[in-house]
Amino acid sequence: MAELGVFELGDVSLQSGATLKSAQITYAIHGKLNAAGDNAIVFPTHYTGRHDNNEWLIAEGMALDPERFFVIVPNMFGNGLSTSPSRAQTDQQGPRFPNVTIADNVRCQHRLVSSLGVRKIALAVGYSMGGLQAYEWACAYPDMVERLAPICGAARVSPHNYVMLAGLKAALMASSDFEGGRYAAPPQQGLAAFARIYAGWFPSQAFYREGLFKAFGFDSVEGFLQGFAEPYFGAWDANDLLAKIWTWQHADISAERHGGDLKAALGAIRAKTIALPCETDLYFRPEDNEAEVAHIPGASCRPIPSIWGHLAGGGNNPPDSDFINRTLAELLGA
Repeated sequence: MAELGVFELGDVSLQSGATLKSAQITYAIHGKLNAAGDNAIVFPTHYTGRHDNNEWLIAEGMALDPERFFVIVPNMFGNGLSTSPSRAQTDQQGPRFPNVTIADNVRCQHRLVSSLGVRKIALAVGYSMGGLQAYEWACAYPDMVERLAPICGAARVSPHNYVMLAGLKAALMASSDFEGGRYAAPPQQGLAAFARIYAGWFPSQAFYREGLFKAFGFDSVEGFLQGFAEPYFGAWDANDLLAKIWTWQHADISAERHGGDLKAALGAIRAKTIALPCETDLYFRPEDNEAEVAHIPGASCRPIPSIWGHLAGGGNNPPDSDFINRTLAELLGA
Protein backbone atom coordinates (compact mmCIF):
# COMPACT_ATOMS: atom_id res chain seq x y z
CA MET A 1 0.00 0.00 0.00
CA ALA A 2 1.24 3.46 -0.85
CA GLU A 3 1.81 5.97 1.93
CA LEU A 4 0.50 9.42 1.03
CA GLY A 5 1.92 12.72 2.21
CA VAL A 6 1.83 16.47 1.62
CA PHE A 7 5.10 18.40 1.64
CA GLU A 8 4.78 22.06 2.58
CA LEU A 9 7.17 24.23 0.57
CA GLY A 10 6.05 27.69 1.66
CA ASP A 11 6.40 30.46 -0.91
CA VAL A 12 8.49 29.26 -3.86
CA SER A 13 10.52 31.54 -6.13
CA LEU A 14 9.98 30.33 -9.68
CA GLN A 15 12.31 30.32 -12.65
CA SER A 16 10.32 33.21 -14.10
CA GLY A 17 10.90 35.39 -11.03
CA ALA A 18 7.28 35.05 -9.90
CA THR A 19 6.31 33.44 -6.59
CA LEU A 20 4.11 30.40 -6.11
CA LYS A 21 2.44 31.03 -2.79
CA SER A 22 2.09 28.42 -0.03
CA ALA A 23 3.12 25.67 -2.44
CA GLN A 24 2.53 22.00 -1.67
CA ILE A 25 3.56 18.70 -3.23
CA THR A 26 1.23 15.79 -2.67
CA TYR A 27 3.20 12.57 -3.01
CA ALA A 28 3.08 8.81 -2.57
CA ILE A 29 5.83 6.52 -1.34
CA HIS A 30 6.18 2.76 -1.74
CA GLY A 31 8.66 0.71 0.23
CA LYS A 32 11.29 1.75 2.76
CA LEU A 33 14.45 3.81 2.51
CA ASN A 34 17.53 1.79 3.41
CA ALA A 35 20.12 2.89 5.97
CA ALA A 36 22.45 4.21 3.29
CA GLY A 37 19.68 6.32 1.76
CA ASP A 38 20.59 5.09 -1.72
CA ASN A 39 17.72 2.81 -2.81
CA ALA A 40 15.34 5.61 -3.82
CA ILE A 41 13.54 5.83 -7.15
CA VAL A 42 11.86 9.08 -8.16
CA PHE A 43 8.90 8.55 -10.52
CA PRO A 44 7.10 11.86 -11.27
CA THR A 45 3.60 12.00 -12.74
CA HIS A 46 2.62 12.64 -16.37
CA TYR A 47 0.30 15.17 -18.07
CA THR A 48 -3.02 13.59 -17.14
CA GLY A 49 -1.56 11.50 -14.36
CA ARG A 50 -1.67 11.39 -10.58
CA HIS A 51 0.36 9.20 -8.27
CA ASP A 52 -1.98 6.21 -8.54
CA ASN A 53 -1.55 6.19 -12.33
CA ASN A 54 2.06 5.08 -11.81
CA GLU A 55 1.18 2.03 -9.74
CA TRP A 56 1.08 -0.32 -12.76
CA LEU A 57 4.89 -0.30 -12.70
CA ILE A 58 5.34 -0.57 -8.91
CA ALA A 59 4.78 -4.06 -7.49
CA GLU A 60 6.55 -6.94 -5.82
CA GLY A 61 8.47 -8.95 -8.39
CA MET A 62 8.60 -6.07 -10.88
CA ALA A 63 11.55 -3.80 -11.62
CA LEU A 64 10.24 -1.13 -9.26
CA ASP A 65 9.79 -3.57 -6.41
CA PRO A 66 8.87 -1.83 -3.13
CA GLU A 67 10.49 -4.72 -1.26
CA ARG A 68 13.79 -3.56 -2.74
CA PHE A 69 13.34 0.13 -3.52
CA PHE A 70 11.95 3.28 -1.93
CA VAL A 71 9.75 4.63 -4.72
CA ILE A 72 8.72 8.29 -4.47
CA VAL A 73 5.92 9.52 -6.74
CA PRO A 74 5.59 13.33 -6.56
CA ASN A 75 2.51 14.85 -8.16
CA MET A 76 3.41 17.56 -10.64
CA PHE A 77 2.27 21.13 -10.04
CA GLY A 78 -0.98 21.66 -11.93
CA ASN A 79 -2.35 18.13 -11.62
CA GLY A 80 -5.02 19.04 -9.08
CA LEU A 81 -3.32 17.36 -6.11
CA SER A 82 -0.17 19.42 -5.77
CA THR A 83 -0.58 23.20 -5.98
CA SER A 84 -2.59 23.95 -9.14
CA PRO A 85 -4.89 26.56 -10.62
CA SER A 86 -7.77 24.58 -9.11
CA ARG A 87 -6.20 24.51 -5.65
CA ALA A 88 -3.96 27.52 -5.12
CA GLN A 89 -4.11 30.57 -2.91
CA THR A 90 -7.15 32.67 -3.85
CA ASP A 91 -5.21 35.32 -5.76
CA GLN A 92 -3.42 32.64 -7.84
CA GLN A 93 -6.38 30.46 -8.76
CA GLY A 94 -7.60 29.83 -12.29
CA PRO A 95 -6.00 31.95 -15.02
CA ARG A 96 -3.97 33.87 -12.41
CA PHE A 97 -1.77 30.84 -11.70
CA PRO A 98 1.92 31.65 -12.36
CA ASN A 99 3.91 29.87 -15.04
CA VAL A 100 5.76 26.88 -13.59
CA THR A 101 8.58 25.11 -15.41
CA ILE A 102 9.84 21.53 -15.30
CA ALA A 103 12.90 22.87 -13.46
CA ASP A 104 10.63 24.48 -10.84
CA ASN A 105 8.92 21.13 -10.31
CA VAL A 106 12.16 19.22 -9.92
CA ARG A 107 13.77 21.78 -7.65
CA CYS A 108 10.82 21.46 -5.29
CA GLN A 109 10.82 17.67 -5.62
CA HIS A 110 14.49 17.71 -4.62
CA ARG A 111 13.53 19.48 -1.39
CA LEU A 112 10.92 16.79 -0.76
CA VAL A 113 13.30 13.92 -1.49
CA SER A 114 16.04 15.42 0.67
CA SER A 115 13.59 15.85 3.57
CA LEU A 116 12.92 12.10 3.40
CA GLY A 117 16.60 11.31 3.97
CA VAL A 118 17.48 10.28 0.43
CA ARG A 119 21.16 10.59 -0.49
CA LYS A 120 21.21 8.89 -3.88
CA ILE A 121 18.58 8.32 -6.56
CA ALA A 122 19.01 4.80 -7.92
CA LEU A 123 16.73 5.67 -10.85
CA ALA A 124 14.92 8.72 -12.17
CA VAL A 125 12.09 7.43 -14.35
CA GLY A 126 8.93 8.91 -15.80
CA TYR A 127 6.41 8.62 -18.60
CA SER A 128 5.61 11.53 -20.93
CA MET A 129 5.84 14.72 -18.83
CA GLY A 130 7.24 12.45 -16.13
CA GLY A 131 10.04 11.74 -18.59
CA LEU A 132 10.67 15.47 -18.95
CA GLN A 133 11.04 15.65 -15.16
CA ALA A 134 13.29 12.57 -15.03
CA TYR A 135 15.61 14.18 -17.58
CA GLU A 136 15.69 17.36 -15.48
CA TRP A 137 16.54 15.34 -12.37
CA ALA A 138 19.55 13.76 -14.08
CA CYS A 139 20.78 17.08 -15.48
CA ALA A 140 20.19 19.20 -12.37
CA TYR A 141 21.56 16.65 -9.88
CA PRO A 142 24.17 14.60 -11.78
CA ASP A 143 26.00 13.51 -8.63
CA MET A 144 22.78 12.23 -7.07
CA VAL A 145 21.04 10.41 -9.95
CA GLU A 146 22.67 7.10 -10.83
CA ARG A 147 20.31 5.90 -13.59
CA LEU A 148 17.86 7.57 -15.95
CA ALA A 149 14.94 6.15 -17.96
CA PRO A 150 12.69 8.66 -19.74
CA ILE A 151 9.69 6.77 -21.18
CA CYS A 152 8.10 8.53 -24.16
CA GLY A 153 9.68 11.80 -23.02
CA ALA A 154 12.43 14.21 -24.03
CA ALA A 155 15.11 16.56 -22.73
CA ARG A 156 13.61 19.50 -24.64
CA VAL A 157 10.19 19.81 -26.20
CA SER A 158 10.44 19.64 -29.99
CA PRO A 159 9.00 22.42 -32.19
CA HIS A 160 6.42 19.98 -33.59
CA ASN A 161 5.36 18.93 -30.08
CA TYR A 162 5.05 22.61 -29.15
CA VAL A 163 2.74 23.21 -32.10
CA MET A 164 0.57 20.20 -31.23
CA LEU A 165 0.12 21.59 -27.72
CA ALA A 166 -0.62 25.06 -29.09
CA GLY A 167 -3.53 23.60 -31.05
CA LEU A 168 -4.98 21.92 -27.97
CA LYS A 169 -4.65 25.12 -25.99
CA ALA A 170 -6.29 27.22 -28.70
CA ALA A 171 -9.27 24.88 -29.03
CA LEU A 172 -9.99 25.01 -25.31
CA MET A 173 -9.48 28.74 -24.89
CA ALA A 174 -11.58 29.60 -27.96
CA SER A 175 -14.63 27.82 -26.58
CA SER A 176 -17.43 30.18 -25.57
CA ASP A 177 -17.91 28.40 -22.25
CA PHE A 178 -14.24 28.85 -21.28
CA GLU A 179 -14.95 32.49 -20.38
CA GLY A 180 -11.33 33.54 -20.28
CA GLY A 181 -10.61 30.90 -17.66
CA ARG A 182 -13.08 32.40 -15.19
CA TYR A 183 -15.78 29.80 -15.80
CA ALA A 184 -18.32 29.12 -13.06
CA ALA A 185 -18.93 25.57 -14.33
CA PRO A 186 -16.58 23.23 -16.23
CA PRO A 187 -16.31 24.34 -19.89
CA GLN A 188 -17.58 21.05 -21.29
CA GLN A 189 -17.77 22.33 -24.87
CA GLY A 190 -14.12 23.34 -24.80
CA LEU A 191 -13.03 20.19 -23.00
CA ALA A 192 -14.83 18.03 -25.57
CA ALA A 193 -13.04 19.83 -28.42
CA PHE A 194 -9.74 19.41 -26.56
CA ALA A 195 -10.40 15.68 -26.12
CA ARG A 196 -11.27 15.08 -29.76
CA ILE A 197 -8.12 16.81 -30.97
CA TYR A 198 -5.93 14.98 -28.47
CA ALA A 199 -7.46 11.63 -29.50
CA GLY A 200 -5.72 12.09 -32.84
CA TRP A 201 -2.34 12.32 -31.15
CA PHE A 202 -1.97 9.94 -28.21
CA PRO A 203 -2.42 6.68 -30.23
CA SER A 204 -0.90 6.04 -33.65
CA GLN A 205 -2.57 5.84 -37.06
CA ALA A 206 -2.15 2.06 -36.91
CA PHE A 207 -3.91 1.95 -33.52
CA TYR A 208 -7.07 3.15 -35.23
CA ARG A 209 -6.52 1.19 -38.43
CA GLU A 210 -6.21 -2.06 -36.48
CA GLY A 211 -9.22 -1.24 -34.30
CA LEU A 212 -7.27 -1.30 -31.04
CA PHE A 213 -9.81 1.07 -29.48
CA LYS A 214 -11.82 -2.13 -28.98
CA ALA A 215 -9.41 -2.93 -26.11
CA PHE A 216 -11.13 -0.08 -24.27
CA GLY A 217 -14.53 -1.66 -24.82
CA PHE A 218 -15.72 0.36 -27.85
CA ASP A 219 -16.86 -0.92 -31.24
CA SER A 220 -16.27 2.26 -33.23
CA VAL A 221 -14.02 5.30 -33.40
CA GLU A 222 -16.93 7.56 -32.54
CA GLY A 223 -17.75 5.36 -29.56
CA PHE A 224 -14.13 5.68 -28.41
CA LEU A 225 -14.27 9.47 -28.73
CA GLN A 226 -17.55 9.78 -26.87
CA GLY A 227 -17.03 7.03 -24.33
CA PHE A 228 -13.33 7.36 -23.53
CA ALA A 229 -11.62 10.53 -24.78
CA GLU A 230 -14.33 13.03 -23.83
CA PRO A 231 -14.98 11.70 -20.30
CA TYR A 232 -11.26 11.25 -19.67
CA PHE A 233 -10.29 14.83 -20.44
CA GLY A 234 -13.62 16.23 -19.31
CA ALA A 235 -12.85 15.11 -15.76
CA TRP A 236 -9.93 17.56 -15.56
CA ASP A 237 -10.06 21.21 -14.59
CA ALA A 238 -9.48 23.25 -17.74
CA ASN A 239 -7.06 25.70 -16.13
CA ASP A 240 -5.05 22.81 -14.71
CA LEU A 241 -4.74 21.37 -18.23
CA LEU A 242 -3.59 24.74 -19.57
CA ALA A 243 -1.07 25.30 -16.78
CA LYS A 244 0.56 21.94 -17.52
CA ILE A 245 0.57 22.69 -21.25
CA TRP A 246 2.63 25.81 -20.53
CA THR A 247 5.01 23.73 -18.41
CA TRP A 248 5.29 21.14 -21.16
CA GLN A 249 5.81 23.64 -23.97
CA HIS A 250 8.73 25.23 -22.13
CA ALA A 251 10.50 22.02 -21.12
CA ASP A 252 14.24 22.35 -21.70
CA ILE A 253 16.92 20.89 -19.43
CA SER A 254 19.45 23.41 -20.77
CA ALA A 255 17.46 26.55 -20.02
CA GLU A 256 18.35 27.17 -16.39
CA ARG A 257 22.00 26.21 -16.03
CA HIS A 258 23.47 25.70 -19.53
CA GLY A 259 22.41 28.85 -21.36
CA GLY A 260 20.25 26.96 -23.83
CA ASP A 261 23.10 24.67 -24.92
CA LEU A 262 21.29 21.32 -25.05
CA LYS A 263 24.40 19.34 -25.98
CA ALA A 264 26.21 20.70 -22.92
CA ALA A 265 23.23 19.90 -20.69
CA LEU A 266 23.04 16.34 -21.99
CA GLY A 267 26.79 15.93 -21.66
CA ALA A 268 26.53 16.89 -17.97
CA ILE A 269 24.34 13.84 -17.24
CA ARG A 270 26.32 11.13 -15.48
CA ALA A 271 23.49 8.66 -14.99
CA LYS A 272 23.51 5.35 -16.82
CA THR A 273 20.74 6.08 -19.31
CA ILE A 274 18.31 4.15 -21.46
CA ALA A 275 15.71 6.25 -23.28
CA LEU A 276 12.46 4.42 -24.04
CA PRO A 277 10.48 6.13 -26.80
CA CYS A 278 7.75 4.31 -28.69
CA GLU A 279 8.36 3.60 -32.37
CA THR A 280 4.97 5.11 -33.31
CA ASP A 281 4.70 7.99 -30.83
CA LEU A 282 3.46 10.98 -32.80
CA TYR A 283 5.02 13.72 -30.67
CA PHE A 284 7.89 12.30 -28.60
CA ARG A 285 9.68 10.87 -31.62
CA PRO A 286 12.38 8.16 -31.32
CA GLU A 287 14.73 10.17 -33.53
CA ASP A 288 14.64 13.00 -30.96
CA ASN A 289 15.72 10.60 -28.21
CA GLU A 290 18.38 9.12 -30.47
CA ALA A 291 19.80 12.61 -31.04
CA GLU A 292 19.74 13.27 -27.28
CA VAL A 293 21.44 10.07 -26.11
CA ALA A 294 24.26 10.66 -28.58
CA HIS A 295 25.45 13.39 -26.21
CA ILE A 296 25.00 11.45 -22.93
CA PRO A 297 28.07 9.36 -22.14
CA GLY A 298 27.30 5.65 -22.47
CA ALA A 299 23.57 6.19 -23.07
CA SER A 300 21.37 4.15 -25.38
CA CYS A 301 17.95 4.45 -26.98
CA ARG A 302 15.62 1.45 -26.94
CA PRO A 303 12.31 2.11 -28.76
CA ILE A 304 9.21 0.23 -27.64
CA PRO A 305 8.10 -1.89 -30.63
CA SER A 306 4.42 -1.02 -30.58
CA ILE A 307 1.62 0.52 -32.64
CA TRP A 308 0.02 1.98 -29.51
CA GLY A 309 1.83 5.29 -30.02
CA HIS A 310 2.26 7.47 -26.95
CA LEU A 311 -0.12 5.18 -25.04
CA ALA A 312 2.54 2.45 -25.11
CA GLY A 313 4.46 4.09 -22.27
CA GLY A 314 1.61 4.39 -19.80
CA GLY A 315 0.74 0.84 -18.84
CA ASN A 316 -2.11 0.45 -21.32
CA ASN A 317 -0.92 -2.58 -23.30
CA PRO A 318 0.60 -5.62 -21.49
CA PRO A 319 3.32 -6.42 -24.09
CA ASP A 320 4.51 -2.80 -24.01
CA SER A 321 4.43 -2.76 -20.21
CA ASP A 322 6.48 -5.95 -20.12
CA PHE A 323 9.06 -4.44 -22.48
CA ILE A 324 9.39 -1.40 -20.22
CA ASN A 325 9.58 -3.47 -17.05
CA ARG A 326 12.27 -5.79 -18.47
CA THR A 327 14.33 -2.81 -19.63
CA LEU A 328 14.11 -1.11 -16.23
CA ALA A 329 15.06 -4.36 -14.50
CA GLU A 330 18.13 -4.57 -16.74
CA LEU A 331 19.05 -0.96 -16.02
CA LEU A 332 18.63 -1.37 -12.26
CA GLY A 333 20.75 -4.51 -12.34
CA ALA A 334 23.61 -2.68 -14.03
